Amino acid sequence: MTDVPDTLHLTVQHPRPGLAIATVAGDMDLHTAETLRRQASDIIEKKCPHLVLDLAQVRFCDSAGLSALIGLWHATQALGGALGLADVPDRLMRMLVLTGVDAVLPIHATAAEALTAMTNGLPPAQPYTTRSPRLSR
Repeated sequence: MTDVPDTLHLTVQHPRPGLAIATVAGDMDLHTAETLRRQASDIIEKKCPHLVLDLAQVRFCDSAGLSALIGLWHATQALGGALGLADVPDRLMRMLVLTGVDAVLPIHATAAEALTAMTNGLPPAQPYTTRSPRLSR
């Protein structure tokens, strides 16, 4: 059996007090979801209840990764903050649309757009669907 390495990394910027942008790189899956939860929760608990996750470098996401995102959304909400997603890859966007999570989590085209929305106190962005696949019913 082959060991699967922990291939998830977060790089964090703090553009304003109480707000962080974390660039997520790697896979968000069964093997890395706990790392994502732990590292992002540490950011939130260190007086950064407003968190943007830039997901442009995410290669893969399964249900464990999706569960981690939902858990982080709850963690920010509990502290009066917000979680925003930015630059979501097409495959992950499809998962968010199919599961209805795009209706709960604000999704922005770029981290800069998410930052602007959070710092200006604007309402959450409408689900970003320009790049999402069309769903046939």
